[in-house]
Amino acid sequence: MCASSFPPIESYGFLSDCETTALVAPSGNVEWLCLPRLDSPSVFGAILDRGAGGFRVGPADIMVPAARRYLPGTMVLETSWGTPTGWLVVCDVLLMGPWHHDAERSPTHCRAPTDYDAEHVLLRTIRCVNGEVQVNLDCEPIFGYGLLPGRWEYPGVDYHEGLCRAEGSDVQLRLTTDLRIGFEASRAIGRTLLKDGDRRFCALSWTGHEPPRDCDDAQRRLVWTAHHWQHWLARGAFPDHPFRAHLERSALTLKGLSYAPTGALAAAATTSLPEAPGGERNFDYRYSWIRDSSFALWALNTLGFEWEADDYRRFITEIAGRYIDLQVMYGVGGEHDLTESTLDHLHGYRGARPVRIGNDAFQHRQHDVWGTILDSVYLHTKTRDRLEDRLWGVLVHQVESAVKHWREPDRGIWEVRGEPRHFTSSKVMCWVAMDRGARLARLREEWDRAERWQRCADEVHADVLANGVDERGVFKQDYYSATLDASLLLVPLVRFLPPDDPRVRATVLAIADELTVNDLVLRYRTETTDDGFTGVEGTFAVCSFWLVSALVEIGEAERGRRLCCKLLSFAGPLGLYAEQIQPDSGRHLGNFPQALTHLALINAVFHVIRGGEACS
Repeated sequence: MCASSFPPIESYGFLSDCETTALVAPSGNVEWLCLPRLDSPSVFGAILDRGAGGFRVGPADIMVPAARRYLPGTMVLETSWGTPTGWLVVCDVLLMGPWHHDAERSPTHCRAPTDYDAEHVLLRTIRCVNGEVQVNLDCEPIFGYGLLPGRWEYPGVDYHEGLCRAEGSDVQLRLTTDLRIGFEASRAIGRTLLKDGDRRFCALSWTGHEPPRDCDDAQRRLVWTAHHWQHWLARGAFPDHPFRAHLERSALTLKGLSYAPTGALAAAATTSLPEAPGGERNFDYRYSWIRDSSFALWALNTLGFEWEADDYRRFITEIAGRYIDLQVMYGVGGEHDLTESTLDHLHGYRGARPVRIGNDAFQHRQHDVWGTILDSVYLHTKTRDRLEDRLWGVLVHQVESAVKHWREPDRGIWEVRGEPRHFTSSKVMCWVAMDRGARLARLREEWDRAERWQRCADEVHADVLANGVDERGVFKQDYYSATLDASLLLVPLVRFLPPDDPRVRATVLAIADELTVNDLVLRYRTETTDDGFTGVEGTFAVCSFWLVSALVEIGEAERGRRLCCKLLSFAGPLGLYAEQIQPDSGRHLGNFPQALTHLALINAVFHVIRGGEACS
């Protein structure tokens, strides 16, 4: 396994089959893969500890590739190396295939069968395109987040397949390849010299689905998967614009973070990638936040991906039928207990500790969740003139929860682990819940309910304007401080006030001028906000994209366009974003890739397109 230093977070390639995900370093090492689901224990965890397992395929002595790209419109990653003797191309993909009936799937947690399904195979194809290249394969699974070294054995009489197990893990891996492989302790290794035109493949599988058996079969299944992603992308409505590539990569990333059996959307593919270099702000984001998922529906609806919106609504309806009150987040299978613990044996990404699994924020009260759900459903429903009764029952409960609890303090959109407060943005989102609820009630001709909810919405609106605005006419973080907070950029975006209202303009410009570093937006100043942690953090990419949208809304289209161009220039080499950006270096921080960042990018780009031209 590659023992080089940790690559930059933004340099990883992201693979998905909509059940699990993998991250591939520039060296060709798979440094993150959790099985059988994206929130399961890792089998390759080198991204969090260089001794926690990895799977490298590439030239024997060259670690730095000449080029990397996704095949257009796909989640197939292509890496090219130039060596002193020749050129090598490796393609990595988590395979998709036709629907498989799986008796182990819980019918209460699954959607109806579709045309495509995960094959549960990580395929790596290898091709020498010039000269000759010495190729290495080095596969070292360490199960259970780097605690359980695997043991390899040959299942047959040849040297082209190996099985790997570890005591204490239910996962069994099968490595199938046309290379001859040998075993050294927990490692499966292979080496061969490829000449111009030579091809090889290796496939790692973890269920009973058959892996490819030869190069032709491997290529056929790679092409099938590529076509799956291209056909999915073709369903979207993308503008003919220079920013189109950013929109397409963001849409593919959001789809890749979805969990097909339930329709849930994970916030990110990783845990504990640090929000500050070497710091303690390290969290597990492999779960489905109601807020993030609802925001994602804004973006997917904008792009025309209605099926994904329907899938997620079914997920919400299902879990709401099992639990009376919605939590902030759930497991991608609908699990409600996400108790947090630490993995003290792992060193962490570049020494950032602790490494956490689970997330105690699932126990938080965050009042914005009701508004995000109601707004996303309203945006989808208002053009369709119907709302199914079962979902309506869920929404009624959410509005009534907002009516009942809006006067109480909460943990806010940023999930602070200090004391609960009367966050202004939480009150605004409670207003959204009541306002959108009233509109939906009118759509259903439930006039008494609509009138009552509208009265409550008007009361919240007046309360926010009386207590959530400072003497400058700027919306503030909470009712009892004068601190700025980037979440107030949502005020014009959710139509709490019209964009030409002086308080909206003052708030957007105050955040742009006072809550930024090199034009990039902080969530808040950590020195003035008790969030329960020490140290600083980077600028939040989602907040910077919100600022783009808000600037365009208030008529500052040119300023918004310039900021959008700057943010797009900070994309990783494969077009992906983590949670945060270091404003001095442009390096990415936090979990990766981050759904919230990519959905905010989509909305920001559409604001810029509607408000003006592209970057010159």
